[in-house]
Amino acid sequence: MKEKYIHGFPVPQIGVGGIVFNDRGAVLMIKRNQKPALGQWSVPGGKLAPGETLQDACRREVNEETGLEIRIGHVVAVVERRIENFHYIIIDFMATLTPEGLKVPRACSDVDEARWIQVKKLEKYDLVEGLEKIIRKAYQSCQEGKSFRLVDPAGRRTDFY
Repeated sequence: MKEKYIHGFPVPQIGVGGIVFNDRGAVLMIKRNQKPALGQWSVPGGKLAPGETLQDACRREVNEETGLEIRIGHVVAVVERRIENFHYIIIDFMATLTPEGLKVPRACSDVDEARWIQVKKLEKYDLVEGLEKIIRKAYQSCQEGKSFRLVDPAGRRTDFY
């Protein structure tokens, strides 16, 4: 789909992502096979469709990209990305696998790979900008049984996690 422009700038799009951990210390990840961030690893997600809620979009996108069913939890990050002539506002949700669903992801839709990646090995993967910090903070929060509020730790006014 070609991005729309107004006055030479790409129109902002709303995106969602699902951060899902398993009981073995791994996070659900996909390898992107289209722009932006072609070839990089990310959490499953995508664009909000007209008439869709943010949570419904997240459930749909995770299922479309990995074949897994999830339940949506709280928001863990809101980030703004202007890359490769795209402008996205992305809302990342904490999510859990449904008990009755599949546990092994498969690459579907617009991804090359879908897999569980150990959180302690994230640095070995080419992740999309800023995602490693978000995943690590969310994972630590889960391990400690704490919730957290969104802040702008770098003071850039573009990333809140």
